[in-house]
Amino acid sequence: MNKAQLGAALRALRVASGKEAKAVARSALMSPSKLSKIENANLLPSATDVERILTALSVSDEIKAEYTEAARAATTEATAWRLLKRAGIHKGQQAAMALEAQMDTLRLFQPALVPGLLQTPEYARAILRRHELSEDVLNRTISGRMARQAVLFDSSKTLRFVVTEPVLRWRIVSPPMMAAQLDRIVSMSRLSHVDVRVVPLGAQHNDIANHAFVIRDDRMVTVETVHAEMVVTDPRDVDIYVRKFEGFERTALSGDGMRSMVEGIRDEFLTEQETG
Repeated sequence: MNKAQLGAALRALRVASGKEAKAVARSALMSPSKLSKIENANLLPSATDVERILTALSVSDEIKAEYTEAARAATTEATAWRLLKRAGIHKGQQAAMALEAQMDTLRLFQPALVPGLLQTPEYARAILRRHELSEDVLNRTISGRMARQAVLFDSSKTLRFVVTEPVLRWRIVSPPMMAAQLDRIVSMSRLSHVDVRVVPLGAQHNDIANHAFVIRDDRMVTVETVHAEMVVTDPRDVDIYVRKFEGFERTALSGDGMRSMVEGIRDEFLTEQETG
């Protein structure tokens, strides 16, 4: 059930109940204009909104459960990577840039790869080759990713990155290129509005580093899975990711401690290059 179908269904239920929109809105603890936007598919309601509306309409528990679940599904959109590839992966960089231009705060957790905003061109090329892109699309996507990195120098924004130690050690490119990539991370971490933290393997953890995700302004979470990219907007689900991020952030090394660790791993790559 999409936004239009959900809105129309809620309106049909209200009309069938014989209740005025103002009365339903008041009981649902929302303004009449918000209810109108929901019914006319101009606003996607949260599961909480739907539950309150249905409570105001005195519907059965079965209907309430069905529509609330539909609302949860509607606020989580998944797009398979094969569809993104068909549409043009380079266009995804443009979409991400637009989102980053509008946001104030970004929180990014990555347990497997260096975040795109911190990648060197060589590292980005190695990562994107996995998608079997044509050389033209590959070059355009890399250019788009590098252009996105301009947001790192916008001091009006707050950018917070948490990565796990394996991210720094996973050999995506050659040792000298890995060393350059780690230098890039250290360099960007010195910007006053950019916070980069590393969760060390030796730390005690109470959570699991399941997968990468990006939180933008507590409003939207983008989740990367093996087969698809998911967008989560339900506030209750967004909060789960916020709490997960903050938990890893507390156990991560930051500042000079983080930089010392990254530089130590970089030196290991450089030593390997010299003795190889």
